Amino acid sequence: MTNPVTKPWILGLTGGIGSGKSAAAQHFIDLGIHVVDADHAARWVVEPGRPALARIAEHFGAGVLQADGQLDRAALRKLIFEVPEQRRWLEALLHPLIAEEIVVHLARAQSPYAILVSPLLIESGQAAMTQRVLVIDVPQQLQIERTLQRDQISEQQIQAILKAQASREERLRHADDVLANDRDLAWLHSEVERLHHFYLTLRGGQS
Repeated sequence: MTNPVTKPWILGLTGGIGSGKSAAAQHFIDLGIHVVDADHAARWVVEPGRPALARIAEHFGAGVLQADGQLDRAALRKLIFEVPEQRRWLEALLHPLIAEEIVVHLARAQSPYAILVSPLLIESGQAAMTQRVLVIDVPQQLQIERTLQRDQISEQQIQAILKAQASREERLRHADDVLANDRDLAWLHSEVERLHHFYLTLRGGQS
C-alpha cells in the first residue's frame, strides 16, 4: 500500500529588495498557503540556547553578545564586514543550520504546496530545496523608489544591497514563473490569486 498523503511541493519565492516579495507572500498566506521565510530561519538558528549562538560566542568572544544573552547583530556584522575569512567561517556554520531549520518548518505544511520566501534563493543555493521558482520582478528604478519610501535609507545603501543580490537577469534566468509587480497592490493580489489557482493544479510533490 502506498501512502496516499503526498507531501506538498515547494515553491521558491524571491525578488530583489523593494520588489514586493513580502506583500506577495502575505497574500499567499491569506489564501491558506504555508509560508516559511528564510530570513526568519536565519534569526531562529542564533537564538539563545541554540548551539550556533554558543559556537559564535566561543569563536568571536563575548563581545558579540548583548547583556541579555541575545546576539548583538551590529557587533557581529562589524567583525565579519572587516574580515572576509570570518564571514566565510560564519556562513559555513550557519548555512547548513538555516537549511535544516527551513526543511523542518516546510515539513509542517498542511497546504497543497508550501512556499520558501528568500531574498537570496538563487545565491544561497536554497533553490535546490524547491520544485519551482517564482520571481517577483520590478524595474530597478521602481525598486529604488519603493525602498527609499519604505526604509529611509540612502540611494547609495540601496545600490550596495542591489549589488549584493543576484542581478535581475540572473533571477529571471532561474524563474519558472514571473510576476511583474509594477502596478498597485490590487494588481499584485490578482496575480497571486491567478498563480495560486494554477499551482493548485500542479502535483509535482516530493515523494
